[in-house]
Amino acid sequence: MTDVPHDLDHSFTVPIGVNVKGETWPCVEMPGSAEFFGTKRSVRVDATVDGIPVSDVGLMVTGRGGHMLSLSAAMRKRLDKDLGDEVVVHLQRRLR
Repeated sequence: MTDVPHDLDHSFTVPIGVNVKGETWPCVEMPGSAEFFGTKRSVRVDATVDGIPVSDVGLMVTGRGGHMLSLSAAMRKRLDKDLGDEVVVHLQRRLR
């Protein structure tokens, strides 16, 4: 297992919207996250979303073996984005 915390430099571009039990949640899903983090459990990271910092945020498990980051209404307003719009997520540091 990788020591935490440690620095990351990983970016991905994805649309806002993750299907959870038939509903679309305002989250972004990280492709290949379980392999990247080496776990199917939630992790905490420092990141940016379209350049806006998000500190000590949890990447929740999706139930399908991946991880997703929730984007609050306030964050989506700051981004001027909504469901279906693409964002760039840059992971900077894994905290736990």
